Amino acid sequence: MTAGLLLRSRSGAGTAERLARSAAAAEGAGMATGDVPGWLASRRRACPARVRRIPFAELDGWSFAAGTGDLRHRSGRFFSVEGLHVVRPDAEWRQPIIVQPEIGILGILAKEFDGVLHFLMQAKMEPGNPNLVQLSPTVQATRSNYTKAHGGATVRYLDHFLRPDPDRVLTDVLQSEHGSWFYRKRNRNMIVEVDGDVPVHDDFRWLTLGQLGALLHEDNLVNMDARTVLGSAPMAHPERAALSPDAGLLSWFTGERARQDVRARRIPLREVTGWHRDADSVHRADQRFFRVVAVAVEGSAREVSSWTQPLFEPVSRGIVGFAYRTFGGVPHVLVHARVEGGFLDTVELGPTVQYAPENYAHLPPAERPHFLDLMLDMPSGRVRYSAVHAEEGGRFRDAESRYLIAETDESTTPAEPPPGYRWITPGQLNWLAGHSHYVNVQARTLLAVLNTHAAGIDHAPV
Repeated sequence: MTAGLLLRSRSGAGTAERLARSAAAAEGAGMATGDVPGWLASRRRACPARVRRIPFAELDGWSFAAGTGDLRHRSGRFFSVEGLHVVRPDAEWRQPIIVQPEIGILGILAKEFDGVLHFLMQAKMEPGNPNLVQLSPTVQATRSNYTKAHGGATVRYLDHFLRPDPDRVLTDVLQSEHGSWFYRKRNRNMIVEVDGDVPVHDDFRWLTLGQLGALLHEDNLVNMDARTVLGSAPMAHPERAALSPDAGLLSWFTGERARQDVRARRIPLREVTGWHRDADSVHRADQRFFRVVAVAVEGSAREVSSWTQPLFEPVSRGIVGFAYRTFGGVPHVLVHARVEGGFLDTVELGPTVQYAPENYAHLPPAERPHFLDLMLDMPSGRVRYSAVHAEEGGRFRDAESRYLIAETDESTTPAEPPPGYRWITPGQLNWLAGHSHYVNVQARTLLAVLNTHAAGIDHAPV
């Protein structure tokens, strides 16, 4: 490969420069970074929610439909657990899948204090989070939530995102969620700037991007919904060249989508062969991948204080990582054109590695996914970023992954990678994240790390 000129443009220079100043601000005009974990702990104590596993028979308003076996709410709202049948030339499988066709809002308010953009973040409880309360967007709500299908309270600050001033929108893009567990799920990722007075509730605090970058080093502190919005922000990455020019990168990605033959269709949950349902879970016969369980939530500070619901629960922790190298003085990360059954368009760009290792431990090394063993055995001196983050806590229970960015070399990750992989710059990844269904949710978490300079990977002039 030879270096190519870049053509991209996502936002005006003024917006990019302002975001860069915020990313460089290690402290802000509000709460000190070191005080955020204690504040989150205080919010947990202020409303000590309890989440416990229950048998399916104790679900209130949820039941398995007589004809299909699908798990649905009596209102027809929220979401359902159905079956998915995926057929590829070299593989075929059936699995439960979450079907939630409505588009939710993940929105962060931005405001300047002392000339630096700050972002209004929320301490939000979600039943699937390992520690319940994590740092979340200003608004994180499904359509069922904000139209009060549950009969609960109004979502704070929602009007800023339902009817935003177009001149104050910093980013607004539909993004996918986990394609292995959701069927074509999308959320509207937004950052909207305000300049007037915004009353701040006890569950909210203003923080800079630099502070959020520091907090991304903490395990299970910044939730998935905040990470995906931060990964969608139009940041400045002043790169003059890349292994692949932008036009060539788009051509490669389009080719990856075109060459994949993926047929995915919804089926009744009762037709998902190889899975079994008992009183407490829907699970695979070999106990791999994940299970469907039920929980009861009591004493929450959410729009509704108590409820029951199904959750997807993985059987083990995942590992999600970018291999990182510098070519011609410019940082690059190795992306993977991933196929997931729930994607709208067959392929999205994912991290180098995105797997739960235990699911592949029975395979000989030659049959395990590319680069998985490399990431598992990475020397600590080559790790530029590492933290454990939970996935979507509103639908998944204790779904954790260790997120890594690790420096590699030609012997382990060659400049000419295997088919389906490509070296791209953080700026190119950020540019692609401004488009719907290009960059998957796990890669957007790692992009949030890069956007906030949490990985310490600095651009070197060329």
